[in-house]
Amino acid sequence: MLRERLAELVSKASGGDLAAADVLAADCSLPALGLNSLAYLRLIDMVETEFGCDVDLDGGYLDTLDGLAGHIAAHTGEDRDGGGDSGGHDDGHSGGQRR
Repeated sequence: MLRERLAELVSKASGGDLAAADVLAADCSLPALGLNSLAYLRLIDMVETEFGCDVDLDGGYLDTLDGLAGHIAAHTGEDRDGGGDSGGHDDGHSGGQRR
């Protein structure tokens, strides 16, 4: 779910130039797909607003969808790949988080 949502945000940040399905299917960096610096700024703003985590412009994780998803998952407990509990967030059971 997280990767899919991020792909939608990438598409929106690009002004629709990149389709979410293409972003998900790509085996290259976001800049190689055509995401420019202005679109990156839009994407960062949307990610910070939606997920409530800081995104550093110098973060190497910004180059790929998986890198960005990993960063968000590590800071919010979101499941990076979707389909269940990532093991990194409290699912309501006692014991809280595990590492």
